Amino acid sequence: MEDFWSLALWALEIWLYLIVGLIMVPAMFGFSLGISETYMTILVKTLEWATLKIQKVQAEEQTLKASGSNGLIQREDGSMEEELEELRRSRPKPPVGGDFTLSDSFYFTRRGIESIVEDEVTQRFSSEELVLWNLLTRTNNDFQFISVRLTLVYSLGIVIRYFILAPLRMKFWLSEWVHVMCYRICARGLSATIRYHNRENKPQKGGICVANHTSPIDIVILCNDGCYAMVGQVHGGLMGVLQRAMVRSCPHVWFERAEMKDRHLVTKRLKDHVNDKTKLPILIFPEGTCVNNTSVMMFKKGSFEIGATIYPVAIKYDPQFGDAFWNSSKYSMVSYLLRMMTSWALVCNVWYLPAMHQQEGEDAVQFANRVKSVIAHQGGLVDLQWDGGLKRAKVKESFKEEQQKQYSSMVVGDDSSSD
Repeated sequence: MEDFWSLALWALEIWLYLIVGLIMVPAMFGFSLGISETYMTILVKTLEWATLKIQKVQAEEQTLKASGSNGLIQREDGSMEEELEELRRSRPKPPVGGDFTLSDSFYFTRRGIESIVEDEVTQRFSSEELVLWNLLTRTNNDFQFISVRLTLVYSLGIVIRYFILAPLRMKFWLSEWVHVMCYRICARGLSATIRYHNRENKPQKGGICVANHTSPIDIVILCNDGCYAMVGQVHGGLMGVLQRAMVRSCPHVWFERAEMKDRHLVTKRLKDHVNDKTKLPILIFPEGTCVNNTSVMMFKKGSFEIGATIYPVAIKYDPQFGDAFWNSSKYSMVSYLLRMMTSWALVCNVWYLPAMHQQEGEDAVQFANRVKSVIAHQGGLVDLQWDGGLKRAKVKESFKEEQQKQYSSMVVGDDSSSD
């Protein structure tokens, strides 16, 4: 029994390697190994062999006629006059002076039955009856029983079509499965220990998942438990190669730099995605930058203007095993990943929170703040109103003016009271 399970595991591993090496990798990088062309060549040769086999048996036994009919009715090609004349030859001659004979009714009865059994109009709205056989069961002729070898080929075709081709054509299922498998491999490489809470609240298709942002590894943490569609700017170089490979297997939403500045275009693309309930939920980090695992900063309102269902997720890392925060102004991506791979472990908790919807009379900013507050409370993080973009940008003049006005009011008020 142990040998059987070992053999089964070995066969499964070989199958996975073949799928990844011969299907997923070529699809990711947009090149062909010629497998489809070889498959079509073999298929054509097999169908030609089956056709020759059928024709040979038909010629020898004369049990099937090569016609477009299903064999129920054998029509004659003659005209009505010719058929009636042929019918009358086998009957007594009609009385003198009369052209009608009772036997003529047999002709019209037969033609009426033929029209009922083989209506030439309604037949055009059913599957075409094939003269030759394509190793499928679309024909009423039992070609598979002509010979033992043909039956074996037909049975092999069933195995190939149902157990090899059908699973391979389940693109979305296979893509999601491979995605999750790859992310889990990445998580194992980082010695990640992840505790997921309230899985009944996991994001569903046709919605938007929003989470606090500490590290680029947040994507690995969340995708380790399910697949998401990503949103981001198109990059060049190695990152661009990865983006093009990802979009071939999953409908991610990538924008050009110029498109990112058009808020209406971004909103429309996101709406089109979430309105398709067959597509994966979009994963968005509304803070727009990584924060140091202690706080949640202002959520950008863009993802809350779409009107889609929002699935909040709180992520909290345990800092005693390693600092997961990516300070992009201090460390490059390569040096950051090296620091993470040389830390003791990556330990974090993930809480799936109940789905949230925009309330009546609530604008996008208020909705974003409400979602942010829920995430901060669940993750034990400080809820801040400041824009995370201040890490790189200067403070807006409006903020300075507001502080100046407050101070001016305080000074003026003190002067008036002293008078």
